[in-house]
Amino acid sequence: MQIRLATRQDADKVRHVHLSAFPEGEGEVVSELAVDLVSEETTPPTISLMADVDGVAVGHVAFSPVAIDSINDLQGYILAPLAVRPDYQKRCIGSQLVESGMQRLTDMGVGILFVYGDPKYYGRFGFSVEAAEGYVPAYTLRYPFGWQAIVLRDPGAKMSPARIACVASLNDPALW
Repeated sequence: MQIRLATRQDADKVRHVHLSAFPEGEGEVVSELAVDLVSEETTPPTISLMADVDGVAVGHVAFSPVAIDSINDLQGYILAPLAVRPDYQKRCIGSQLVESGMQRLTDMGVGILFVYGDPKYYGRFGFSVEAAEGYVPAYTLRYPFGWQAIVLRDPGAKMSPARIACVASLNDPALW
């Protein structure tokens, strides 16, 4: 398996991975988000990773920057979305995508990574509800227990609560 940066030319592959991994209805929304993130230009850059097996796109994850209100020197990102084609699940592809992205973010000096997802799945990487305490997501959450973070670099003292602002593609309350 090869993990590489996804580009705009991978939009159809990204769409296919997410459509295949999510149920009808949800797949359309998530795949549109994933494709938007691949092409959205952000500063700092959004990192979109593709997992290929024998030249076939089987997984995708995006990490996009967030602005953290009241904390000027803490760089944060959010992981969303993540998908692996069903016929390639249970092979640690999702885990390798997450770990590869976390390593890239650590190398960039990113301080904190957020995720809104299943605590059982993301807990295995070190994400926790406790690390996200004091950081207010961009929108009201349908499932507040899913708001988690992992500290990649100690942020030092912070003012609490700090509101998170996301890139344009994630600025849709229906995604939260």
